[in-house]
Amino acid sequence: MSTPWKILPRCALFFSLFLRFCVADVGTAAYYGPPYTPTVCFGGDTSRFPPNNLFAAAGEGVWDNGAACGRAYTVRCLSSPTPKACVNGSTVQVKVVDQGSMLNSMPSTNGTTLVLSNAAFQMIASSTASIINIEFAQ
Repeated sequence: MSTPWKILPRCALFFSLFLRFCVADVGTAAYYGPPYTPTVCFGGDTSRFPPNNLFAAAGEGVWDNGAACGRAYTVRCLSSPTPKACVNGSTVQVKVVDQGSMLNSMPSTNGTTLVLSNAAFQMIASSTASIINIEFAQ
């Protein structure tokens, strides 16, 4: 057998693994403020929250019947109806701690893909925007 046939399976494996990490989804994000507990994922256990308050609630498309609890997502602001709302070149990594439709405080906009904590939202966008278009990846 020639050498290319021996290399091909390795290349296919490499590219399938590499592409898995290069794919992002697009959606929308809003923000919410305290009270953050209790949550659907962790109840009143605040020790499960990231220490920097960079967390999110998952909207229905991400929630996955609760499997989203504890997942980490990298989020980037793409655009907003509010002019110049995005912080150019900024991303934030958040941990899912709640379900977007079950929050204890009102989000800035209902029905979004992710609802970010105030701290997380302000890392990537101005709080003058109530909703932003995002790119996110696990």
